This record gives sequence, C-alpha cells and structure tokens, in this order.
Amino acid sequence: MAAYVIVEIEVVDPVGYEEYKKHASATVLQHGGKYIVRGGAAEVLEGDWKPKRIVILQFDSMERAKEWLNCEEYREPRAMRHRTAKTNMILVDGV
Repeated sequence: MAAYVIVEIEVVDPVGYEEYKKHASATVLQHGGKYIVRGGAAEVLEGDWKPKRIVILQFDSMERAKEWLNCEEYREPRAMRHRTAKTNMILVDGV
C-alpha cells in the first residue's frame, strides 16, 4: 500500500533551502519515492490553516518512507533542511 510523507514548510533561509532541494531530490528517487506536490499554490478551503509551503512524497510503503528519512544519503540534506526551514512532517498510509 502506498504511503505519503506530508510536509508543511516555513522557509527561513531561501538560499540555503534551494541548495537543500538540489540534494534532497536524488535521495527521494534513490529510495523509490516521488514528488506528488512540491510547493505550488495552496488555497485554504476550510479552517484557519496558513501553510507556507506543502510537499507531498509518495513511497511504496510506510517502511520505505522511513528508510528514506533515516538513510545515510539523506543525513546531510536533512540537517540542511533543519537549518533552513521550520517543518512539520507526518507519514500516512494511502488507500
């Protein structure tokens, strides 16, 4: 069953975050993931949510998503993300 990593991002260092994106993409692909949403316009339909940037990744399973998040290849890009953005991240099973 597919699984989705959903990330809400507030970029605090745009230059550094652009560098992060260059390194992160390859690690997602190496672990069988793909980008479903990567930024783009967001419109709130209900509630008072004010997301800055939304990213959604699809993986074959929750296990594959966790392998990507914790893999050696993503260690440095992940640290770059922590330095350049504030993030909330969840992992959900698909249907």
